Formats: sequence, structure tokens, C-alpha cells
Amino acid sequence: MIKIPRGTQDILPDQSRKWRYIETKLDELMELYNYKEIRTPIFESTDLFARGVGDSTDVVQKEMYTFKDKGDRSITLRPEGTAAVVRSYIENKMQGDPNQPIKLYYNGPMFRYERKQKGRYRQFNQFGVEAIGAEDPSIDAEVLAMVMHIYESFGLKHLKLVINSVGDFDSRKEYNEALIKHFEPVIDTFCSDCQSRLYTNPMRILDCKVDRDKEAVKTAPRITEYLNEESKAYYEQVKSYLDELGIPYVEDPNLVRGLDYYTHTAFELMIDSPDYDGAITTLCGGGRYNGLLELLDGPKQTGIGFALSIERLLLALEEEGIEIEDEDHLDLFIVTMGEKADRYAVKLLNDLRHHGIKADKDYLKRKIKGQMKQANRVGAEYTIVIGDQELEDGNINIKHMESGESEAIQLTDLVSYFEEKKAK
Repeated sequence: MIKIPRGTQDILPDQSRKWRYIETKLDELMELYNYKEIRTPIFESTDLFARGVGDSTDVVQKEMYTFKDKGDRSITLRPEGTAAVVRSYIENKMQGDPNQPIKLYYNGPMFRYERKQKGRYRQFNQFGVEAIGAEDPSIDAEVLAMVMHIYESFGLKHLKLVINSVGDFDSRKEYNEALIKHFEPVIDTFCSDCQSRLYTNPMRILDCKVDRDKEAVKTAPRITEYLNEESKAYYEQVKSYLDELGIPYVEDPNLVRGLDYYTHTAFELMIDSPDYDGAITTLCGGGRYNGLLELLDGPKQTGIGFALSIERLLLALEEEGIEIEDEDHLDLFIVTMGEKADRYAVKLLNDLRHHGIKADKDYLKRKIKGQMKQANRVGAEYTIVIGDQELEDGNINIKHMESGESEAIQLTDLVSYFEEKKAK
């Protein structure tokens, strides 16, 4: 039997309604913040991610789904959303739009060849935000406020916002030199990935999940000690905005975004509950990227963004016992008796649906009792029974399933009956 590929999942109807709820709510929140949706291809040139994500990253070296197309071009299923959005920004010359900064959001499947575990899949759904074209601490604060707003709007309470500054390019250069000097004497005790990163991207050693408990990591220099005055001032302004907004945060000087183009603000939102038993506590992460556009041959523009996993959001809701309200129901289920009534119901259903009334009928030739059970299973609010007598005199009884109350109406008044209900 052919089975689903490892690391993927079928989202069945009872779960897909939760996804629709989340996606609709995210769309509504983006309208409040004046962010516009962008949709980019699921696959892009491999070079986009090699340059945009970074050759030294695990994503590029180990996790990408890459193949040659029929034109012998190297193509990659997108492992993340930022590089593709920035590519689109550059290609479509969005810097010329008078409405600056350009505020964008995306939502779609991403692909990484990772070890499957709870909350992590090889095909996963990522929602992300990018604000490009303004280097202003207030928009950093806006993005951080948005992150909190999103998760709180779903009812999550045990949240911890962790922030840091990775400084500007000059600060990072000085910090990288200090890290190299610190790790050089002991680097042979670290994993092979960390050894290869020492001279190319030493900040990523601080991110390593294998060696993060080593003493050398705990005693490593902190980026905050190497921030120049401009970087310090920027960071202080971001924090002052958060203070004014009443958004609590925790500073972690070891929180870094290891890619070369990240500057200034870096952040993660984490689950902060002692009862949480998930392996992954980080819900989302992001930061400011002041060098990415130029790295991809674009204009000298700055941006900030974040990305979250829909799967992890659902997992967090489950862990906190937050139920997504089930609004999946029918307005009407038609119970039929006999072939003539069944044929009439087909036409009636078509008319009802064209008037915005959610309706269905039996297709398995069940007896009346079985049809009524089916009406209950599909959550029908009302039922009607149509037989030869109802077709002859045009009268039906419409039954409210929850209360059990019925009232007589004309078949020809069925549409107007529901339209009056919806208007109230």
C-alpha cells in the first residue's frame, strides 16, 4: 500500500476547519496592521536560498529539497519565506512604490528534510511578515507587538518574548573576532558543524543544539559588550517603545541570528509554561535584516520580519487546552421518502445553495430514522421531510433539531424562511 511520505501529514476535515479558523484570524489581524498578502512560488532557483539563507547554514547544507528540472536548472522547494519575498520585492521594483515601507505577509507550505518530531514536519506551513523600506525602532516595536497580539488573540497566556541586539555590521565584525579568539583553543572539542563555522560564522556556534551546554559557550563574550553607540541607541529605543506599549520581554545576550545579513533587533517568542511537554518551546522568531537586499543584488533597503509555524501554534493551543469553536454545521438537511421526492430534493438543494443556504440530503437510500441520524451527525440546524404528500400539497414541517419544535410552511417559502432567519 502506498503511504504518505515520512515527515508529512494529511490534514483531515476535522482538523482543516481549525486551520481555516487560524488562517482567517491571521488575515483579519493583518488588515488591522495594514499588511498585504503576497504569494510566491513554492519552488525557486537554488541560488536564491544559497545566497539568501546562507551557504554555511544547516538549511542549505543539509535540509533543502533540491533537484534539476528539464532545463538542467537547479531548483529548490522553498525552505523558508523571507528570501522569496525579498526576491519578489527586488524583481518587482517595490522600492518605487510611494507607499513605504512595504508591509507584506505570506502563508504557505515550506519544505525541509529534517528529523520528524512533534511539531516539526518536512512539509510544514509557515506564516510570516516582512516590513521592508524603513529602519526605524518604532517599526521593530510594531512587529514585536504584532507577534504578541497574534498569539494572545488565540487565547495563549504562557508566553515569553526574548529579545537581543546583534548590532550593526561594524559591531558584528568586532564581536566575531572576539568569538574566534574565544573558541579557537577549544574548538576541537566541538561538533564538526561548529568547527566549520568558526571562521565563517562564529555566532552560529552559540546556536548549536549539540554543544550549547559546553562551558565555552556559557562563558563566551556577549554581543552586548561589543555594540557601538549607534547600535546601543537603536536597541534602547526599541526597548523604550516596548515599555510604553506595556509589552513584557526578557533580554538574552546569547540570542543571535547567525546569518550575516541580520542586524540590530533579534527576537523569539517562547512557551513559558512548566507543564508544557512539547520538545519545541520556540513558537516563532525573527529579526532585522539590513544587508539581505543588497546580498541579492537589490537596492540598499532595510527590513524586519518574523515567521511562525501553524503546526506549532496548533500544538500550543492543544497544550493549553484551548478549543477552537466548531462552526461547521448545516442550515438544513432534507429527509426524503420515495424516488419522486429524492429527485425533487436534488433541484431544491441546488436552489437553496445558490441562495447561500448550507444544505444537504441523503445519498445512501437510508430509511427515515437513518436519515435523521445523519442530520444529527452533520450538525444540521433544521430538517424537513419530503414525501409524495408534501409534494402534492406543497406544505412541509420544518424542525429545529436542538429544541425539537416544528412549524408548517410552504415549500415555496423555504428560501425566504432562511433569509429571514439570517437577517435577524
